[in-house]
Amino acid sequence: MRVSQELEMEAEPGHEHSKTGERARMVEAFCATWKLTDSQNFDEYMKALGVGFATRQVGNVTKPTVIISQEGDKVVIRTQSTFKNTEISFRLGEEFDEISVDDRNCKSVISLDGDKLVHVQKWDGKQTNFVREIKDGKMIVTLTFGDVVAVRHYEKA
Repeated sequence: MRVSQELEMEAEPGHEHSKTGERARMVEAFCATWKLTDSQNFDEYMKALGVGFATRQVGNVTKPTVIISQEGDKVVIRTQSTFKNTEISFRLGEEFDEISVDDRNCKSVISLDGDKLVHVQKWDGKQTNFVREIKDGKMIVTLTFGDVVAVRHYEKA
């Protein structure tokens, strides 16, 4: 049975997993290979996080590819670049351990809020949020740390 058929079955009224199916369909909108095309205020965001100068310089010129997929009941986000490759695998709404691209040890939770994929990282009493949303076929990622906001635009590769 194809994943889409399973999702359709889960979404049928009265089916016990209709919420799961609905969430899976929302996540499916993000499932693609995405290439960074534009970035605003990312250096200020990295600076606020405490990322060092040399790493920020690399971060500012690196154009990562983000691959989002569903594997069983987990969502997988792979980030690939000439600087570093990372992969996280998680269940929506469940906390997991994450080592960030800049090597912070975080407790993270990723959940759906309407049609947005909200990623919360917590470490050392601090918190940053990434909000991923699809607009006009593009993925817009808004990163917030304190009062610093950066926006990154991705297009399907």
